[in-house]
Amino acid sequence: MKPILNIAAYLFVSLDNLTELRAKILDDCNARHLKGTILLTAEGINMFLAGGEAELRGFLDWLRQDSRFAPLQAKDSWSETQPFKKMLVKIKNEIIRMNHPTIRPEEGRANFITPKKLQEWLDRGTDDLGRPVVMVDTRNAFEVEYGTFENALHFNIEKFTEFPAAITAHKDELADKTLVSFCTGGIRCEKSGLFMREIGMQHSYQLEGGILKYFEEVGSAHYTGTCFVFDEREALEPNLDSIPLERSIRKKQTA
Repeated sequence: MKPILNIAAYLFVSLDNLTELRAKILDDCNARHLKGTILLTAEGINMFLAGGEAELRGFLDWLRQDSRFAPLQAKDSWSETQPFKKMLVKIKNEIIRMNHPTIRPEEGRANFITPKKLQEWLDRGTDDLGRPVVMVDTRNAFEVEYGTFENALHFNIEKFTEFPAAITAHKDELADKTLVSFCTGGIRCEKSGLFMREIGMQHSYQLEGGILKYFEEVGSAHYTGTCFVFDEREALEPNLDSIPLERSIRKKQTA
């Protein structure tokens, strides 16, 4: 097994005293020699961390001692080297910015579909009621370039705040379809799924755990390419290995 554990995790939960919480979390991460980025907001927490397995799992156990974080679940992957250069804990307004304050995932999630169930639908081309299934990529354009689901709908957006207007513009043409929104780890879909329901797209779901969970449970079925990740690994293959250096899109773009 590769020596460095990488985790991605988020949780929508009301948080207060963010400055004090930031200091405690940063101290614990530094004591365990972890690196990565944690975002703290009044609406929850979002994190990408890497380090030794015992140290990282110890941090998660410590964090879950706070009852607000008890439900937090993490997605694991492994690497040969530490993919982060620093340990940062930042206070933000939103853990994923959408600029729609009425969308509050803590108060109730959108309908979701598991990776295994999604594979069944994509194998068949329809959901359980026979409706055509359309995959909706909520990520930014540069992320889509690395890979996406076959025939997925995406809007060439540059930031997530553009997604609401983009999906609204396609509302009528998608009315008779079953929509499954997806992103890297699921966090954007917590908001996009609720927004789609809010504007009347009732036959919509979010992919539970995002692309990374799909890779973990299903692999590459119905997916082409890799998945961009926000660390020095750049992107992950469907087997959750980092892409080889010679296939790096970033390196080619800066050559």
